[in-house]
Amino acid sequence: METFSVQTAVIGAGVVGLAIARALALRGHEVTMFEARGAFGEVASARNSEVIHAGMYYTPGSLRARLCVSGKHQLYDFCAARGVGHRRTGKLIVASEDHEVPTLHEIMERGAVNGVDDLALLSGVDAMAREPALKAAAAIWSPSTGIIDSHGLMLAILGEAETHGARLVCRAPLEGGEVLAAGGTELRFTQNGEEILVRARNVINCAGLGAQGMARGIEGFPQNRVPPLYMSKGQYFSLTGPSPFRTLIYPTPHAAALGIHLTLDLAGQTRFGPDHAWVEEENYDVDPNAAAGIYEAVRRYYPGLEDGALHPDYAGIRCKTQGPGDPPQDWRILGPEAHGVPGHVHLFGLESPALTSCLAIADYVADLLG
Repeated sequence: METFSVQTAVIGAGVVGLAIARALALRGHEVTMFEARGAFGEVASARNSEVIHAGMYYTPGSLRARLCVSGKHQLYDFCAARGVGHRRTGKLIVASEDHEVPTLHEIMERGAVNGVDDLALLSGVDAMAREPALKAAAAIWSPSTGIIDSHGLMLAILGEAETHGARLVCRAPLEGGEVLAAGGTELRFTQNGEEILVRARNVINCAGLGAQGMARGIEGFPQNRVPPLYMSKGQYFSLTGPSPFRTLIYPTPHAAALGIHLTLDLAGQTRFGPDHAWVEEENYDVDPNAAAGIYEAVRRYYPGLEDGALHPDYAGIRCKTQGPGDPPQDWRILGPEAHGVPGHVHLFGLESPALTSCLAIADYVADLLG
């Protein structure tokens, strides 16, 4: 059995784990990232809308609101300085019917409180003049919403982390661990059939869908601080042919998600999604029969969508800490003061806008370690 010691072990190398490793390495930590899969960023970080969110949706004062707004600015600056592909496309949040317009006013008010100071409320006529294929009773224009090459972003973050001494170990799932009375934590990983024993002064658990399981597998970590995990699967369908829109189009949101929206990627591909279904296990298949619901939802704001224009593309799964019928929950980023275990930070329920917020989340975690 191979045994070694590290100052800080980061469990999970999605975009958030990579950003945390970079932030800690920049502060002088000796960091090793452990990723269960064969490469970084293969799960939620590779299965999302690749949108840079502005921050108007989230509960004022919440981590999601604060870290999205600050993280958005950090992310645009980072991408511009390092040549990471991105574009400020802007976004329209559309009320297709008059009864949805009050929701737009609520979003405007929430955005102002959150520090999103560039929103504009448009009449339906003005929104449709901006996007002639649109059907709208009114809309919000968000100029600071954009799109990003998420893989290029992760490569850039990883490169900087490694330049400052961080290491990435792939195909190394965590099998369990123990908080040591003498200090630190003993972690058991496997790699290529061999067990690796790691003694870490600090442990950062940002394993996404696996975060609850990782925390429960560490003996000595208080189990009453581990929230439940609920999984929300979303499917995306791509549009054949050129996009009828220049900007991103979102419907008015509902409780579980932001609705079936239109996104663009940097190559000009148009996608609609995600839909929403609670699931019990990971499965990334896309059901072609789900297209019927996508057509119905999209035609509320894009009535010109033709039959047969949509094709199954990909699916993603969001990790949530609230289940069906529950009110939305904030991210849970728990440092030593929250759970009592020195050197541990556990991140639960980091669904959207975690990609937008990754650099701000990383600074927040680094500050928790002191």
